[in-house]
Amino acid sequence: MAPRPFWKGYLKLSLVTCPVTMTPAISASDKVRFSTVNRKTGNSANSRYVDAETGKVVADQDEAKGFQYNEDRLVIVEDEELDAVALESTRTIDIDMFVPRDSIEWIWFDRPHYLAPSDKIGEEAFAVIREAMRSTGMAGISRLVLYRRERAVMLEPRDQGIVVWTLRYGDEVRDEKPYFDQVEAKADSEATVMVQKLIKASLKRWTPDMVTDPVQGQLKKIIAAKKKKKGKTAPDEKAKSGGKETTNVVSIMDALRKSISQETPKRR
Repeated sequence: MAPRPFWKGYLKLSLVTCPVTMTPAISASDKVRFSTVNRKTGNSANSRYVDAETGKVVADQDEAKGFQYNEDRLVIVEDEELDAVALESTRTIDIDMFVPRDSIEWIWFDRPHYLAPSDKIGEEAFAVIREAMRSTGMAGISRLVLYRRERAVMLEPRDQGIVVWTLRYGDEVRDEKPYFDQVEAKADSEATVMVQKLIKASLKRWTPDMVTDPVQGQLKKIIAAKKKKKGKTAPDEKAKSGGKETTNVVSIMDALRKSISQETPKRR
């Protein structure tokens, strides 16, 4: 059963409009989450905001958002003022431009969301916009209020739906030159050929199983064991190796030759 959408609104392109729903494409609901508790009593421990000067707990009704513009000065912005910002983009994804899909680099992508028509009447208009983008290789650009901020978003077709990516702001992506310009080494041609062989020998078709989280699996086992009052700890890595720590320094060419010799038989 599909999760309930967290956003409802309209997809608009010129005079074409259709009602849509949007749901985050990623989820952390299956992740193990820990709560802070009092070790002595086993009771949950609640966090509270405390006044930095008086040390007193701030009551819920007195909590507000502030922007500090000087060392000892700030302004308070009310929730009503925040809600009033960019109202036009709160419930409408108005596509105002298109760009070649391959012109947007991955580093600008933030969060993906699934967009789908919310009723049968709007399906035809939704499908037309989706297929037009697919056939031209274009992505739609719009603005939308999500997570209490107006964000630039990119729309691209995926299967029978559309994926809406929130895009990072221009000042959030660092320029790579200060980091990459320090790399001066040139790739050895012979070593490059050997790496190409290693890549070919290790080639597989992508599946989500390649990025499973082993830590989560171990945490669930530990929790299950503790439920049965049977403590379980992870084996010590140093003990596995007999208490010895080893370091092997080999040349890159030797390592590549050994890697290729080990991978090649797997392909036969």
